[in-house]
Amino acid sequence: MFSTICSGALWGVRAYLVAVEVDIARGLPSFSMVGSLSCEARESRERVSVALKNAGFDLPPNRVTVNLSPGDRRKEGTAFDLAIGVGMLASLSYFSPDAVKDTLFLGELGLNGEVKRARGVLPIVREAARKGIRQCIVPQENAAEGAVIPGIMVRGASHICQVLNFLRAKESEREEILPLCRQDLESLLDREDGRGAPDFDEVNGQESARRAAEIAAAGFHNLLMAGPPGAGKSMIAKRIPGILPRLTAEECLETTSVASVAGLTGEGAALVTKRPFQSPHPAVSLAAMVGGGTVPKPGVISLAHRGVLFLDELPEFRREVLDSLRQPLEEHRVTVSRTGGSITYPSDFMLVCAMNPCPCGYFPDRNRCRCTETQVRKYLSRVSGPILDRIDLCVELQPVDITGLGGKRGEESAAIRKRVLLARERQIRRFAGTACRFNADIAAADIDRYCALGGKEKACMERLYRSLHLSARAYHRLLKVARTIADLAGEDRIGEEHLMEAAFYRPVQEYWS
Repeated sequence: MFSTICSGALWGVRAYLVAVEVDIARGLPSFSMVGSLSCEARESRERVSVALKNAGFDLPPNRVTVNLSPGDRRKEGTAFDLAIGVGMLASLSYFSPDAVKDTLFLGELGLNGEVKRARGVLPIVREAARKGIRQCIVPQENAAEGAVIPGIMVRGASHICQVLNFLRAKESEREEILPLCRQDLESLLDREDGRGAPDFDEVNGQESARRAAEIAAAGFHNLLMAGPPGAGKSMIAKRIPGILPRLTAEECLETTSVASVAGLTGEGAALVTKRPFQSPHPAVSLAAMVGGGTVPKPGVISLAHRGVLFLDELPEFRREVLDSLRQPLEEHRVTVSRTGGSITYPSDFMLVCAMNPCPCGYFPDRNRCRCTETQVRKYLSRVSGPILDRIDLCVELQPVDITGLGGKRGEESAAIRKRVLLARERQIRRFAGTACRFNADIAAADIDRYCALGGKEKACMERLYRSLHLSARAYHRLLKVARTIADLAGEDRIGEEHLMEAAFYRPVQEYWS
């Protein structure tokens, strides 16, 4: 007998529906699977057969053929097990074919029939809802994750016997067997208020760095902090997520989709509601940074999507790893090409970097620094000009004097966040109806529209352009930073003081002159 069960698969962070076709016919006992399958997907035949046997089902010695359609797209992962098992039971007439109509099945089967968690449940459920599927049966551990998608019923199962009882039960009895999982997206978002992150009041001194962090958070600008060891660079970076605006509903779905595809959503977690913060080690490989691998997964820069990517000890990262950030910083996505096709991952993040000015860390203080000029230049040259050109704000930190330690605490993150949110509200009104979210998103073609300058401001900008030897990209970035500074000041137009402050945060000429 033949049956067709609906399931889903991933291609990058996108999902598509898969028709699991099962045919059980007389003949020599065999179990064949086709449909462009990876090794772990092909191993489903052993998992499903043993799981059904151990769950108490009597499988006749027939010829079993399973096809995962479309056959021209490679299928990865183990989440087809449940759909294959349900398809075999349907072909053996354990329940009516109408019981699986408009229902998607997803999950890995243990050898005892247990339904185990799967990767990518949220994007698959989202695609199912878009295609008009009525309900999804997913692992119990992933039910909350899928339930945040409106317009579709999501039920969590922990054993294949539960699924069979559900499919054989009357409509009135089904709710008791596999109850609906319900999640309210807005209530989940309301729980995120910025608490839980380290507070800025623990940072002593470093007023210019704190101000740069506030500007970066308000406009989602890239930030570089340079200074000696122990000046507070890492402390400030780790506190930036606590002053960022909270994620919107669509951004939450995007970040949760990436985490789900990577298999990093917590057990029973419904949604990622906090801005991601990724801090890779300087020894990170190129594949780990941008994504890919034999079984393609998102890299660090995609896991930081809509959040912060913090690179501590920036010059210690390999040159090819740093240069791989060029495309994501400009296009907010990264494309990984393989023989089977190209996968595009989202990578719209705020880049925050920290570095020492020389190998020993104390240049230009010649009382402490013993590095030669050649060593300093070689160390700084590890950060290429194109990467520096994509940095919006650069600030130099000095060691904190003992008089600044243990005294009055600094301004709290809550107060800084209020100013950031006010600036964010101005940007929401400014960019209403457009693809822009923050000032950092302004395209070069829209600079004159959103960053208009008066006569005095144009003359000031011309002087800055020539004296700082700006590139066209740096010119546009300086204007966008000035736009954010004006928003923080509550000004509708960019003034000379805003331009001068933005110019102050260009890369430190003492280092890269």
